Amino acid sequence: MGTASQLFTIGYERTAPQALLDELQRAGVKLVADVRAVVSSRRPGFSKNQLAAALDQRGIGYLHLRDLGTPKEGRNAARGGDFAALRQIYSTHLKTPQASEQLDALEALINSTGPVCLLCFEQDHQHCHRQWIAERMATRRPVTVHHLKPQP
Repeated sequence: MGTASQLFTIGYERTAPQALLDELQRAGVKLVADVRAVVSSRRPGFSKNQLAAALDQRGIGYLHLRDLGTPKEGRNAARGGDFAALRQIYSTHLKTPQASEQLDALEALINSTGPVCLLCFEQDHQHCHRQWIAERMATRRPVTVHHLKPQP
């Protein structure tokens, strides 16, 4: 197997857009893979089009991988603090053909683009599906995972 690629994850909960952008740039991220099922946000600067434009100004690409987002029942479990249920729901979701296709696409991007960062809302990666995506990528290829924590 080859050299390990860099894969980052980041959550924007309780973070200002500028702080998130600074952290991504500091880490050398080349592409943000947005793994939210719903890309609208009540937080200014974090809806799909606003975020993509801000990233573009920093020379960072943006791609929405909707089918790697958490299904509604998983989001409900997370809101209720039932992380065991979230993990079970998301594990089942990752076996769908749509999620499998996007995992393949993500792997190809990691291979070709340079450092990729998975983005979602949840601040703590241990309570977010992006960690499980990163774990899945690590079973497919040599990848070093870094969980970024921007300053609030």
